[in-house]
Amino acid sequence: MAEERSGIWKHVGWRLLLTAALLPGVGFGQQTTVSANPPTALEVVNGMIAHEDDTTAHKDTYEFLSKERSARTGGQVWTERVVETSFGRVRYLLAVDGKPLNAEQEGAERGRLAGIVADPEAFLAKERAQKDDEAQARKMLDLLPKAFVFDNVRLKDGVWTMDFHPNPEYSPHGIEERVLCAMSGTVVMDAAQERLMHVEGRLPQDVSIGFGLLATIRAGSHFSSERGDVQGHWRTVHVLTAINGKAALFKSVGKDSEVTRSEFHYLQPGMTVAQAVALAECPAQTSGDEGGACTIAVAGARANTGVSPLRITMKP
Repeated sequence: MAEERSGIWKHVGWRLLLTAALLPGVGFGQQTTVSANPPTALEVVNGMIAHEDDTTAHKDTYEFLSKERSARTGGQVWTERVVETSFGRVRYLLAVDGKPLNAEQEGAERGRLAGIVADPEAFLAKERAQKDDEAQARKMLDLLPKAFVFDNVRLKDGVWTMDFHPNPEYSPHGIEERVLCAMSGTVVMDAAQERLMHVEGRLPQDVSIGFGLLATIRAGSHFSSERGDVQGHWRTVHVLTAINGKAALFKSVGKDSEVTRSEFHYLQPGMTVAQAVALAECPAQTSGDEGGACTIAVAGARANTGVSPLRITMKP
C-alpha cells in the first residue's frame, strides 16, 4: 500500500505543493486543509464504482444507432436503430453487413415490430431473459476492488490509468468469476467526474474448469468496454468480447461479439412499448416529413437538448 501511495504521489504531489505555494491564503506557514496523502488506487476505483452504481439506479434512456456482430445476429453485422425504455430495447433493423434492407426485408421487419405492439408481454418476457451485452464489464467492475491488485498507476491530463492483476488472496465463486478473476488488464477513469472510460481484460494463460474435464478457456481470451461522455451523460459506445475454449466431448464454448454505438438522442422518460416502436420505425432525420407522423413521434419522444443528433465526445 505504501508503494501504491508513493506511485500516485509522483503524479499529484507536486500539484499540491504548487497550490500551497501560489494560492492566496495558503502557505507553508499557515494551517491548511490540503491532505498530504494522495488517494490510493483502491480509493480511486471505489469512487468510480460508486458513481457507476448511482447512474445504474437512475438510468437515463436513449435512442441510438448500433452496429452489432454476435450470436444474435448470426455472425453478421446488423445496423439497427435502438430505442431504450425502462422495460427493454426496441430494435429496428436497417442494414445487414452494410447493405440496406430490400422492400421484402423491410416489410418483414415492420411486421415483427407490429407483433411487439400486439403482444407487448411476450416482448417484455424476452427482454428480461436476454443477457445485456454490458454485463461482462459490469461484473468486472464489481470484482475490481476485491479480486485484483493494482500497479503502474498514473494520472495524466485528468485521466487515471492503472493496470490490474489477480489478487491471490481472493477465491472466485462460479465459472464466470473463475475466468474473469484470472484476467489481467487496464482500467481508465475520468479523474474529475470519477467515471469509467475504458476497461479491458485478457487471460494470460488457460483456465481449466473441473481440472479441464468440464471446460478449458483458452489463453488470449479477452474483452473490452469503452465509454463516452454524451453531453454530460456517460454511455457505453463499444463492447468487444472474445472468449474461446473447449468443453467436454470437444465442444467449442465461448462468446465472440462486438457492438459499436453512435448518434445518441436523449429520450423523455415513461415511453410505452407502442411509442418506442413508432420512434424506432421513424428515420433519424425527418426533414422530408414536416408535420407528419414521424416528426410528431420524434418531437414528442426526444428531449429538447438543443443538439440533434447528439454525437459521441470521447475523452483523450
